[in-house]
Amino acid sequence: MTQTIRKNLNDYSWARWTAMVLIAMMMLFAHMFVDVISPIKELIQVQRGWTSDIFGTYAGSEYLLNVWGFLILAGIILDKMGIRFTGLASAITMIVGAAIKFYAVSEAFIGTGLESWLNSWWTAFPASAKLASAGFMIFGCGCEMAGITASKAMAKWFEGKEMALAMGLEMALTRVSVFLIFTISPRLAGIGGADPSVVRPVAFCLALLCIGLLFYTIFCLMDKKLDAQRGATENADPEEEFKFSDIGKIFSSKLFWIVAMLCVLYYSAIFPFQKFAANMLQSTLGLDATTAADIFRWFPIGAACVTPFLGWYLDNKGKGATMLILGALLMIVCHSIFALVLPAFPSKVIAFSAIILLGVSFSLVPAALWPSIPKIMDKRFLGSAYSLIFWVQNFGLSFTPMLIGYVLEKTNPGVAEQIEAGVTGVAYNYTYPMLVFVGLGILALLFALYLKADDRRNNYHLEEPNIKDKAAQ
Repeated sequence: MTQTIRKNLNDYSWARWTAMVLIAMMMLFAHMFVDVISPIKELIQVQRGWTSDIFGTYAGSEYLLNVWGFLILAGIILDKMGIRFTGLASAITMIVGAAIKFYAVSEAFIGTGLESWLNSWWTAFPASAKLASAGFMIFGCGCEMAGITASKAMAKWFEGKEMALAMGLEMALTRVSVFLIFTISPRLAGIGGADPSVVRPVAFCLALLCIGLLFYTIFCLMDKKLDAQRGATENADPEEEFKFSDIGKIFSSKLFWIVAMLCVLYYSAIFPFQKFAANMLQSTLGLDATTAADIFRWFPIGAACVTPFLGWYLDNKGKGATMLILGALLMIVCHSIFALVLPAFPSKVIAFSAIILLGVSFSLVPAALWPSIPKIMDKRFLGSAYSLIFWVQNFGLSFTPMLIGYVLEKTNPGVAEQIEAGVTGVAYNYTYPMLVFVGLGILALLFALYLKADDRRNNYHLEEPNIKDKAAQ
């Protein structure tokens, strides 16, 4: 008698890839909101009085609450409550924070009692920047919580299947956010027109976050059906039960700290750079904001094109640790070009080539890094492991923009005042800030080299393929 094999929902390729798309769309819209003001940095400086150091503080505020412990709490919530509850909570939190930021930069905020009160203390920091930073902190809590939830959800739906490819495609879709927002934001803001405004792009991205919540709600219905087919709730398996002592186990892992330090150093030279990249091109090449944004928007295209192939290669061939090294090397080369070559030879071709190459670097490292975490961490506290790595990463993401803004102002005295006064043709010199990014890349490379050497000694399987039947061959 032929035995019928019962399939779960994630055994059907259409179902698990649909789940991936729903998760990726929520993260796409979240990352669009993250960078919505980056292409119009000069406009918000003129209209709201945000200098580079103020802008850097605002950019770093996204991660401040995460640094002070929220991400650790988010990981515990994820392992205790599951991916459905945590994902929906993160989406709602993002919307609340985004709404506060929208109000802060809107004309409706100007002249209110709240603005007067916020202006009454720390007078060097505009009221709009204070409130926008507060909203960005709340949004950042939801965004980072959504990130670790997405990682655990992908691990659940693609376990033993095309995990690296799925994570790679999810990241590729998410990275397209840079192309989209650097294309849309200056145009919605009306750069070069008669009525430029920082409000319109923020409002547009707030609406997208609401759509993202709807998409994740649909995913939750699919995930609930998957658990019903497995005959278990999200947390019914006693082997999956999280214990607070697991945090100590994670922190005591040398491998955790190697991966976490590689992560924080690498990402600190990527995401904070995105906040200043358009203005760097604008200053170095003498471009207007829209043209500079149009050049930098191609940054994620290299990543979006290459990442799926890298995911396939990792699934079938492996070499994850080697990819981390190559990615760090490419980043060092690109930031060195921005720091030393582009100022001496101002060329759109050089800038465009370096940006595309940086995008390739940005595909190599995340594509290899995140699928490696399930190999080195117990599945029981996988959510907490992701959250703690994100937590360490957030230290860099929070303080690096502040450092870059500070270095930019100190090495360019008087430039901010001239721009605010309406003087044309004034530009920042970005050499020293870009050298800071080069230094971060060098440190990331050292940790990547150490990780590969440690994998060779202890066989963590980081160089092996992810698909089980391939690994067994």
